[in-house]
Amino acid sequence: MSLHYDTNYPSVELDLRTKAKKRIPKFAFEYLDGGCNEDVNLIKNTQEIRDVELVPKYLSPHTISSMDTELFGHTYSGPFGIAPVGLQGLMWPKAAEILAKAAHQQNIPFVLSTVTTMSIERASELTEGKAWFQLYHPAKEELRDDILKRAAAAKCPVLVLLSDVPTFGFRPRDIRNGLAMPPNMNLKNFIQIMKRPEWALRTLFNGQPGFETLKPYMPKGLDLKQLGLFMNKTFSGRLNEEKVARIRDKWQGKLVLKGVASVDDAEKAHRLGLDGIIVSNHGGRQLDAGQSSIVSMRPIVEEYKGKMAIMMDSGIRTGPDIARSLASGADFTFLGRSFMYSVAALGTRGGDHIIALLKTQLQQVMEQVCCQRIADFPEFLHRT
Repeated sequence: MSLHYDTNYPSVELDLRTKAKKRIPKFAFEYLDGGCNEDVNLIKNTQEIRDVELVPKYLSPHTISSMDTELFGHTYSGPFGIAPVGLQGLMWPKAAEILAKAAHQQNIPFVLSTVTTMSIERASELTEGKAWFQLYHPAKEELRDDILKRAAAAKCPVLVLLSDVPTFGFRPRDIRNGLAMPPNMNLKNFIQIMKRPEWALRTLFNGQPGFETLKPYMPKGLDLKQLGLFMNKTFSGRLNEEKVARIRDKWQGKLVLKGVASVDDAEKAHRLGLDGIIVSNHGGRQLDAGQSSIVSMRPIVEEYKGKMAIMMDSGIRTGPDIARSLASGADFTFLGRSFMYSVAALGTRGGDHIIALLKTQLQQVMEQVCCQRIADFPEFLHRT
């Protein structure tokens, strides 16, 4: 296996995150990097993943480790994908396009958020109809149905329903920076922009980022305050069984519920006929008093492993983190911040770099513990 990453940036935390912080305005970095309230759950997410230990079996028969992973009828070249992230173009111009291209070229899934800065149609074009789509549930059925039709026309193979944003998280950094709803850019933001000339020039060249998927439904000429009111009015955020059942009836492709943090919600997803769930706490951005994603996943795995696809995000940053999550029972994983750090740090090279880096790290773990297949990872979990 030949994987090429920039050896000047071998660490997500020490290299990519550090360079990203130096290249983008403070308000954009804090939007990406921060959690909610006091960041308790943000910190726990990664810490508690790293409490997981693997046991190598050095004398077991072993030939070569394969990262190939089948999910929903497609064989991906690794057991991880790019999680949906809102406002990607705010953090680096054309970030969503950079990541979608890299994901397609390196055969991992890219999940497009309803509120990011690339349209469903553009994502489909860049991935030849392989991009997944994450739906923020609209308040009006007509809007929901129109977005579903567009996603189907774009050949999205998987629809991801977002369940963990019944209300916007309380994020002190975003409030101070004017990025809460409604947004309110201030003089400090413009000073921060002037300190990041490359970001400013690229943003000027590419145009101000906007909610591209939602543009057909937005009145023209909205200022920032009006945009906030539009978003609050347009999306209800709160799912229930009836809403999920209606979408299950309408959507012909694979259907996944994201934001699952309890056995109760997993049971409902299974009963409603969903194809999978993503155990997630929105990267620690919604409920500071909640459990970490890996702690939430354990009882779900015990009850529903093999009955539907159990995926996980929130707190996963590196290849070893992916390995720990798979050993804990996840069938597949998603990462958000690591991909965004890489694009903010390296621009158009960032997508390919981080995918190659994660694959290299994961391959090393597999070879080290003598794990031949992704599905075998639970055999190497240290059980207390």
